[in-house]
Amino acid sequence: MAGRIEDYALIGDMQTAALVCRDGTVDWLCLPRFDSHAIFAGLLGTEEHGFWRLGPAHAADAKPPAASRRSYRGDSLVLESEWDTPRGTVRVTDFMPPRDGAPQLIRIVEGVTGRVPMRSALRMRFSYGRVVPWVHRNEGRTVAVAGPDSVWFDTEAETYGKSLTTYADFTVAPGDRIAFTISWQPSHKEPPPLPEPEASLEATEEFWREWVEHCTYHGPYREAVIRSLITLKALTYAPTGGIVAAPTTSLPEDIGGVRNWDYRYTWLRDAAITLSSLLRTGYREEARAWREWLLRAVAGDPENLQIMYGIAGERELGEAELDWLPGYEASAPVRVGNGAAHQLQLDVYGEVTEALHLAHMTGLARNDYASLLQLKLIRYLEDHWQEPDEGIWEVRGPRRHFVHSKVMAWVAVDRTIKLIESGDADGPLERWKELRDDIHRDVCEKGYDKERNTFTQSYGSQELDASLLLIPQMGFLPPDDKRVIGTIEAIQRELSTPDGFILRYPTEGSHAGVDGLPGDEGAFLACSFWMADDLAMIGRVDEARKLFEKLLALRNDLGLLAEEWDPRLQRQVGNFPQAFSHVPLIDTALRLTASGAYGG
Repeated sequence: MAGRIEDYALIGDMQTAALVCRDGTVDWLCLPRFDSHAIFAGLLGTEEHGFWRLGPAHAADAKPPAASRRSYRGDSLVLESEWDTPRGTVRVTDFMPPRDGAPQLIRIVEGVTGRVPMRSALRMRFSYGRVVPWVHRNEGRTVAVAGPDSVWFDTEAETYGKSLTTYADFTVAPGDRIAFTISWQPSHKEPPPLPEPEASLEATEEFWREWVEHCTYHGPYREAVIRSLITLKALTYAPTGGIVAAPTTSLPEDIGGVRNWDYRYTWLRDAAITLSSLLRTGYREEARAWREWLLRAVAGDPENLQIMYGIAGERELGEAELDWLPGYEASAPVRVGNGAAHQLQLDVYGEVTEALHLAHMTGLARNDYASLLQLKLIRYLEDHWQEPDEGIWEVRGPRRHFVHSKVMAWVAVDRTIKLIESGDADGPLERWKELRDDIHRDVCEKGYDKERNTFTQSYGSQELDASLLLIPQMGFLPPDDKRVIGTIEAIQRELSTPDGFILRYPTEGSHAGVDGLPGDEGAFLACSFWMADDLAMIGRVDEARKLFEKLLALRNDLGLLAEEWDPRLQRQVGNFPQAFSHVPLIDTALRLTASGAYGG
């Protein structure tokens, strides 16, 4: 059985990522890309679907022991796990070198005290656990082959095969260092070069040390901000600049339920807000790469803007169910691909335009096509902003006139007007000023409940929606507007969990709710950070700080967050780690620091 979601650590090479459990088991790894088939899919099934465990030897019928402690080595993505055993202490260092050739996962076992018996158990299962590869020896190396894929296993430890698993049993004493490496290579090519684990470890540490030095934030929450930035960097596909929402698929928002989605793609919304955080913390190169990715993905077809693309800009992300996988803690179905890719979500136009505006305002080198794209997006919105859509949360129920979508359409027009006024683009300025006023008036008339003094989820509805918290953050209304304050307080009353975290919107248990799905979900962490932001904006900074620090306490021991927090089970849920949680963490830290209440 897989560990709790928060039991996992992330390692990666900025092209794919692995999840390592506290007991030393790699339960998830897709090769060679984030969106490739998994060779270890035990996270969504059982050990029969692939895993790699490396830790102290234990009885066959006993549960593998969890590490006594673990941490990242400094500000890096190099994981160190230590076990204190009756026979001594042992350390395992796990990492994936930033790629220059074949993707590698390297694990180095080091004896610290005593003499500790160890075991490596490697069970590769290709195609998300469905295909047993042909494992054989090739010039002294172990190789597993299935169709187009091959994975090469290198170690100086003696190995043997049993029950379709490759084992190594060995003992380490103080000073001993034994390395294990797997490398992926297309099966029709020559074997990948022999790994150099120690040199790769040194280079990996140096890469992260140099990258973190570019961070311009030095406030009181630096540790949390740095770990979130490293996580966002790890979720960036280096060859193209595309940013995945998470490295996993189908980790449930509702344990045992059907709210299980594939997040290994680039959502324009998530990537745009990630760009914002990177720019504000000094990472201009990542911002430039994402802008170039965006221009390639959208190409000459902004009228058919998708809400998400593949990490190289692919448009077809057809959704399918993997019925041979039982799902994480029986949360089925397991899905790959994402059928929401072709939904109409008008808010995306606002997020993309806001990101391009911020890039422009922070001095990122001008790109004429970026300005042209922005103008084309507004021309599309001119004709379509009055249509209903699926909204920010990708509901699978009927389309509605979501208030947040209209607000973000206003943002798109407003930022484009500013671009024209700056002299860096030409457009029908007066006409678009009228359009901006029309959208604003429409939202305030049709999306606001005067009796309750709150904006609502959609026109004519009674439901609330946490995305309304973005109204003051986007500048649609000032923070001191009574309608803004009323909305914040209404969301606190109606969408808060007992511990003060924020739900996205009401769900209906076993009945299909506004999103067209049965079941409930946990508190959405991004929305809870938005609440902290809003509280700070309206002057309730002590309350904002307390909520922010409660949110920080939800991170696992390594500083990582999933998408949601289940207040009933008191555990993280949803895909992990989630960019859409770490980005607002950074934003709220910046806002609280700028308030001057906590130093800087």
